[in-house]
Amino acid sequence: MLKRSSPTLNWSIRMRMCSGPLSLLLALVLGTTAQKLPTRDEGLFQMQIRDKAVFHDSSVMPDGAEISGYLFRDTPKRYYFVVEEDNTPLSVTVTPCDAPLEWKLTLQELPEEASGEGSGEPEPLDQQKQQLTANEGTASEGTELFNYKGNDVESFISTSSPSGLYQLELLSTEKDSNFKVYATTTPESDQPYPELPYDPRVDVTSLGRTTVTLAWKPTPTGFLMGQPVQYCVVINKEHNFKSLCAAEAKMSSDDTFMTAPKPGRDFSPFDFAHFGFVPSENDFGKDRSLSSNRALSNKLSRSYSPKPKTSDIQKLCIGNKNIFTVSDLKPDTQYYFDVFAMNSATNTSTAYVGTFARTKEEARQKTVELKDGKMADVFIKRKGTKFLRFAPVSSHQRVSLFVHACLDAIQVQVRRDGKLLLSQNVEGIRQFQLRGKAKAKYLIRVRGSRKGASTMKILASTRPSSKQPFPSLPEDTRIKAFDKLRTCSSVTVAWLGTQERNKFCVYRREVPENYGEEQRRREQNQCAGPETRRKSEKVLCKYFHSPNLQKAVTTETITGLEAGKSYLLDVYVVGHSGHSVKYQSKLVKTRKYC
Repeated sequence: MLKRSSPTLNWSIRMRMCSGPLSLLLALVLGTTAQKLPTRDEGLFQMQIRDKAVFHDSSVMPDGAEISGYLFRDTPKRYYFVVEEDNTPLSVTVTPCDAPLEWKLTLQELPEEASGEGSGEPEPLDQQKQQLTANEGTASEGTELFNYKGNDVESFISTSSPSGLYQLELLSTEKDSNFKVYATTTPESDQPYPELPYDPRVDVTSLGRTTVTLAWKPTPTGFLMGQPVQYCVVINKEHNFKSLCAAEAKMSSDDTFMTAPKPGRDFSPFDFAHFGFVPSENDFGKDRSLSSNRALSNKLSRSYSPKPKTSDIQKLCIGNKNIFTVSDLKPDTQYYFDVFAMNSATNTSTAYVGTFARTKEEARQKTVELKDGKMADVFIKRKGTKFLRFAPVSSHQRVSLFVHACLDAIQVQVRRDGKLLLSQNVEGIRQFQLRGKAKAKYLIRVRGSRKGASTMKILASTRPSSKQPFPSLPEDTRIKAFDKLRTCSSVTVAWLGTQERNKFCVYRREVPENYGEEQRRREQNQCAGPETRRKSEKVLCKYFHSPNLQKAVTTETITGLEAGKSYLLDVYVVGHSGHSVKYQSKLVKTRKYC
């Protein structure tokens, strides 16, 4: 990190403290307040800045700003900064993103001898290079202050550090990786990272099949210090994240927070752009050897490999609220939840202690047991599913399955011991014959309509003499009203019958003037029998059949009606087993004036 230079420090000594490019960078910045910058041969400088041996693997860290970096696997990277005075507070924080890092902080010893007396006349750059190369052979590695290996966000903190040159070296041994570094000599006043509350845990306050509600205590940075803080929630199915940049690195390539360095530049752009040097990208690759180009090619092939899309991870930034419900989750699935407090001004973040939870299971479908030869009534929700089980006690050769879809069409699927036997849409009354098998068990799945709730009647039987439990119906179950026969107190209607002798019952109900077809359709439940009607609504019951289907039609005049009133007429046909089926309802209206 760069501070104002003390006049007592020898400028020439400072140029000797580190290798190649750092001597130039420190000379440019540290000498600005001690004396006037020397002039230079611009052509010679541009030639020397292209020399990779001079500007190798160098970075100068700013004081009080977080920087992002990129590491190639097994290729260390070093950052340098100077502490001007003794007893200076010092804090260095490293945030791994993609992979665990190895990093260490050392204090480099200053050389005892100096070639200049602070006269303002620097040695030529090529002479400095020769002297620095000679010094490197005998230079000490410095005093190691701290080292760490892992993927946690880790910090070195000292309340009193000696003056000198500090070196931070980072290494990724697993794969190419992103990272972030923050260093400061004023940690108490900077406070770049949002502070965690005394209890930094994320709690699960509510758990459902597709939702999880999270709550956490607010960071003091927001409401006490008045800094702009927002919270980001990360959801995934693999593990908790220790930093926000680790979560972002796992997301799709479109959402990652940074990319690999451009070809020919394996140092931080901050090193030169911050000091006004913007070297041409093409100039850096002209004098490379074949071997170095091959090495660079290998690095780039690793760096620019396409990242897999990860659709199971989500990042949601929710403002400053500290309660949040995550929705659209899958039932019976384990999720990991992380919360990050982010300083909107500095774009730095701090991780809460994440949590995990498994969503509740789907409500298990209760299987309806069918008894041999017994009718069962089944209700199915809109788009719902019901399971029925039929396990005959005795051996059997076939199974007769009778189904009556009372409202809209339903889908029926039958499996025998896991083998699919039948899958059909059923509307109205249907009968199916299934081949039997000793000790076989039948699983029947019924799926409801998309339009609305459905009801059905179903009967399964293994008896060879099983008769149709429902009465036979004509192809047309409409009721016809004769307009010319309408009076102020009566209407005449007709309906079709069959060759089978059945009982027909007629019911009437007065309805309001605005009663429409949509209301009539909602009440068109064919399984609702005469037992659901009031006695006062009954008109008559009679038996009817005809051997000749062409003549199987009957009429009935319904009397005792009021003038100008609307009525809903229903005809029920009752079979020998007592089960009934309702014809399509008919809306009629008596004449108002006669």
